Amino acid sequence: MPNLNSGETFSLGGRTVRRLGYGAMQLAGPGVFGPPKDRDAALAVLREAVDSGVNHIDTSDFYGPHVTNQIIREALHPYPDDLVIVTKVGADRGADGSWIPAFEPEDIARGVHDNLRNLGLDALDVVNMRSMGNIHAPAEGSIAKQVEALAGLQRQGLVRHIGLSNVTSKQVAEAQGIAEIVCVQNHYNLIQRSDDALVDELAAQGIAYVPFFPLGGFTPIQSSALLGIAGKLGATPMQVALAWLLHRSPNILLIPGTSSLTHLRENLQAAQLQLSGAVLTELDTLGEAQPGH
Repeated sequence: MPNLNSGETFSLGGRTVRRLGYGAMQLAGPGVFGPPKDRDAALAVLREAVDSGVNHIDTSDFYGPHVTNQIIREALHPYPDDLVIVTKVGADRGADGSWIPAFEPEDIARGVHDNLRNLGLDALDVVNMRSMGNIHAPAEGSIAKQVEALAGLQRQGLVRHIGLSNVTSKQVAEAQGIAEIVCVQNHYNLIQRSDDALVDELAAQGIAYVPFFPLGGFTPIQSSALLGIAGKLGATPMQVALAWLLHRSPNILLIPGTSSLTHLRENLQAAQLQLSGAVLTELDTLGEAQPGH
């Protein structure tokens, strides 16, 4: 079993977390909807992740909906003292599994209370305001109303810290005028690098950047060059892709998700994978880095 206890850490909401965490999205059924095919396997994955040293879990009550949070509670409650659970609001699910924006203050409040109830918590460590944008890419527009709603819940003691998801640099700045922002969760990986400048901007401020789809999500990263590099290192392509992210910037926190114990173990081993300068240079050519990086 891989062990992360000696791995690198970063601050998230005033708490120290290991840089390789776990994303719970895949614990729900197909399309992140309905129950998992194997609930016992889902419970086992969560328990092994925490036993291996993971102390940062990403989730949302609109995964399922309610499914992943209920599984997290069954598997891990009462939670370890060092475990940071990050959730998000900003969407609902239709009866057909569709994703429906839920941006009104009452939607935000309902989402927070759903997360509290299903996780079995009195307060949420970190809540990300998830802008729908273009689904997996941000779109400009004010998010002040949503962040103000979360800040109100923070003042009530229901939310300890606020983060953002699927947002632009301008939206981060707008939100910071309302409340402290402790993390940003956007689409970013070895191939998809449109957030290069934002990663660096947040690093300079000591704010965590959490890539979603670090392995490509619903369309996994595929590259013959990556396959060749991984073969030389005696690793899997996905381990190399995760290791590249850990090398990319010290403020990057990873939340690869899986419902498989085998894949969980492979993902966690990426924390131990060392990449030479020559390998990093070669990997850098696989994506289109943005100006300024």
